[in-house]
Amino acid sequence: MPSHIRMALTRSLEVIPVHGGHMTLGSWQGIFVFEHRRDPHSRRIAVTVTVTGI
Repeated sequence: MPSHIRMALTRSLEVIPVHGGHMTLGSWQGIFVFEHRRDPHSRRIAVTVTVTGI
């Protein structure tokens, strides 16, 4: 049950606008990746790029 609550509070999908090859984030915004595990392990991250406005 704790893992379900953590998943509801933290998202696993994020949409980040990119303009001119750079992430368009606000002054105080950042991207952080964290796990809810105590034991060390490896993780793969998949990135999908969708081009719009052409």
